[in-house]
Amino acid sequence: MKSLAKTFGIAARNFTAYPEMPDARRLVDYGVEVERLGYDSVWVWDHMLLGVEPNFPIIDSLTVLTGIAARTSRIRMGTGILVLPLRNPVTLAKQLASMDLLSDGRLIMGMASGWYKREFDAVGIPFDKRGKLMDENLEIMNRLWTEPKVDGKYMHHNIAAAVMYPKPRQQPRMPILIGGYVDRVLQRAGTAGDGWLTYFYRPDDFKRSWDKIRAFAAEAGKDPDTLLNASQLPIMVGPSREAVRDEMMEWLNKEWDFPAHSDCSRDSAIMGSVDDCVAQLREHIAVGVQKIIFVPYKYRQDQVETIAREIIPRLRAS
Repeated sequence: MKSLAKTFGIAARNFTAYPEMPDARRLVDYGVEVERLGYDSVWVWDHMLLGVEPNFPIIDSLTVLTGIAARTSRIRMGTGILVLPLRNPVTLAKQLASMDLLSDGRLIMGMASGWYKREFDAVGIPFDKRGKLMDENLEIMNRLWTEPKVDGKYMHHNIAAAVMYPKPRQQPRMPILIGGYVDRVLQRAGTAGDGWLTYFYRPDDFKRSWDKIRAFAAEAGKDPDTLLNASQLPIMVGPSREAVRDEMMEWLNKEWDFPAHSDCSRDSAIMGSVDDCVAQLREHIAVGVQKIIFVPYKYRQDQVETIAREIIPRLRAS
């Protein structure tokens, strides 16, 4: 994939707030519907366990995407993000290669090292080693996808004469966007991955980190102009910014996390009339955001349709 410029995806609601449960079949229907509406891609969230009081029931990200792949023909599918250290990299490499083949090369993988310690403890993965595991897992998967035979000793894997075929449909593999915000992660996005996936960033904050990623890539001898990026942004379209602000903030406070030391912010929310929202979104495109992934207010159908029919065409044309 050479560019994600001016492409527009949408998030799917594969997690809910207890006691509400996500509907697996409805999620696949949603993928079919957003393809019909003209979205470029559909994105799902990824956790094994999430929350206690309240907890957030979640359907496995890769299962949902496989279901959507089987029912669609054009729309791309991504994870925003997949917690890579929780997965066995050999098993995951086989699964993702198979999914890329099934979908005829429509996967875009967002991956990150994770933040939720309880989840790591439950799965039996050392939380304090997650950065090292992230780097190793990326290397193992890349080698299995691109080399005819793999040998190597890693922290938890002794790989000898490993031959993995068939390879992914996309060559050398599907795009991998790295999620996160600290400098070590930004360096990983610019060097080990194909680019960066952000979560609820304001334009100025996006640009500051994106400039760092480009610099890390250049320092490593990689052309920064080949890097990809995507930004997940919450949005609520209504009569005016003032008319929707209270509802939007209540939703963001109830269902979303904002890491204390990151630039993720409620102030990233796109709100107001169609004209208001288009103007705010153009600010993101102006600072270098390539793909915008909309997180529509409560995933309401009217929001999904309004974004597709009234906002995206104006962004594509500008």
